[in-house]
Amino acid sequence: MLENILNYILLRNIRAKRLRKHFINCIESEFAEEFLEQLLKLMGLVFLLDKDFKKNIENFNGRYLFKSRDNKITVAAIFRDNRMKVYEKIINRTNVTVNFKDAKALMDYLLSPKPDILGSILRLDVTIDGNLNYLYKFAYMSRHLQLMVTPKLSDF
Repeated sequence: MLENILNYILLRNIRAKRLRKHFINCIESEFAEEFLEQLLKLMGLVFLLDKDFKKNIENFNGRYLFKSRDNKITVAAIFRDNRMKVYEKIINRTNVTVNFKDAKALMDYLLSPKPDILGSILRLDVTIDGNLNYLYKFAYMSRHLQLMVTPKLSDF
């Protein structure tokens, strides 16, 4: 009984809920950042292995920054000299910066079977700073990669 009164007076339940929510947000952010980084590294590897896929970046230079509004997620990709490098830091002079509302918005976008850039912008899940054509090119390449990697239904 005394413990319940102390918990109520010291607001332990409220503090515990707040800490639990913060902990879950940290885990989701780290998972989303790692997932995006691995997706980009896979894309870089496929550029080296698949000549047809590499045609997407022939004579293409672009600087992308993907981040969350709270800066818990920060992943950059630089396309230059027919190669792609991935960084886990903020880069300058980007062609396009994609700001996701949070880790959930990033994962919803990445795992969507048909990513809707315009819908994400209208829902305020994503804000774009820079040239939208670069984002469309990246969406095309990532969708192409997704179709290459995932097994077709007819293969089952």
